[in-house]
Amino acid sequence: MLLLNENAGKNIRIVSVSDDLDKLYKVLDVRSLTSDTFVLRLERKNMKFIAGQHIRVRIPDQQQFRLYSIYSGENDPYIDLLIKEVPTGIYSKLLRKRNRGDLLEVKGPSGSFTLNPQHLKNERFLFVATGTGISPFHSYVLSYPELNYHLLHGVRYAFEAYESEVYPKDKLTICTTGDDRGHYHGRVTRYLEEKISSTDYLVYLCGNSNMINDAIDILKSKGFKNDQLFIESYF
Repeated sequence: MLLLNENAGKNIRIVSVSDDLDKLYKVLDVRSLTSDTFVLRLERKNMKFIAGQHIRVRIPDQQQFRLYSIYSGENDPYIDLLIKEVPTGIYSKLLRKRNRGDLLEVKGPSGSFTLNPQHLKNERFLFVATGTGISPFHSYVLSYPELNYHLLHGVRYAFEAYESEVYPKDKLTICTTGDDRGHYHGRVTRYLEEKISSTDYLVYLCGNSNMINDAIDILKSKGFKNDQLFIESYF
């Protein structure tokens, strides 16, 4: 489910957590954003995480875990997960039906799709997301308010640009393919092809694998090097 760029591992900070740490966390809230997308809020307890990491979640009567990037910021007193219901699956539907006080088993956090602390003040970042792939970038922005970034969010319709009010208008470009109510009509890959000329960015890409593969080809053709590109693929 999760593919990580080999360069991303160079950016991780060491924290005192373990992938094998199993805990039960209470559901605090389930908040709908669209008809098929919601934010699941869990108590934080003493969990320490770095923006860009993920956790694994299991409903107690289910056998399998599901992996979700953390949507909330490092300093928030809760853990938010941005989840889209999968039409052919049942797990996301079951999570949406959780009630306040229900318990979920959580493993983690883990993952290395994080920002190098040495880059936070001096580098320009280009974040490229499709759909719920915006989760780690939302966590970055909440965690590091002074970050110098521009965010491209590719969605079908403008209303799927989840909680876009979080991002300053001059730092967000919503790319839509199903309507013309975003900032740019077309895929994020076409935006990269047409609008990005400077290679003075560290580029982080998160979303579906087709977008990521196409984006990497485009960026490399423009002169971006491997050590400027970091990826996390969801599907």
